[in-house]
Amino acid sequence: MRALVTGDLERASSLTGTRLSPFLASEECTWLWRVRLAQADEDPSAAHWVARAAVAEPGGQVVGHAGFHGPPDEGGTVEVGYTVDPAFQRRGYGRAMVRALLAWARSEGGVRTVRASISPDNEASLATIRTFGFERTGEQWDEDDGLEIVHELNV
Repeated sequence: MRALVTGDLERASSLTGTRLSPFLASEECTWLWRVRLAQADEDPSAAHWVARAAVAEPGGQVVGHAGFHGPPDEGGTVEVGYTVDPAFQRRGYGRAMVRALLAWARSEGGVRTVRASISPDNEASLATIRTFGFERTGEQWDEDDGLEIVHELNV
């Protein structure tokens, strides 16, 4: 993440062992890496949870990133976060990312609930999570993103 924040795509690719896309080093993503780095600096256990490149199989093309907003809270809830590179949208990669995130959550001890907070205008993400049976549980106001609809799924 540090390499991506500084725009060193070659180093980031070398460190991950995967040819990362320029999208991951764009400002659309680097703001998130800054947030996640600060989070991991404060709580090193968070690094395991917060960000991974999403790699399409079988070709190995990086199509975005996915992770959780952090480790499970006291109640066993994690919140998903995923972004599909605009060059790869509307090809099912968002669903594949959510499927992988759910499998990851189920494989980790202590996760009972997966949450998704999505803008009411983001029809693609709302449709994606409906596929997996997420249920609307409320609304919240996010300082950066505005109104979000909160959905949860027991795992």
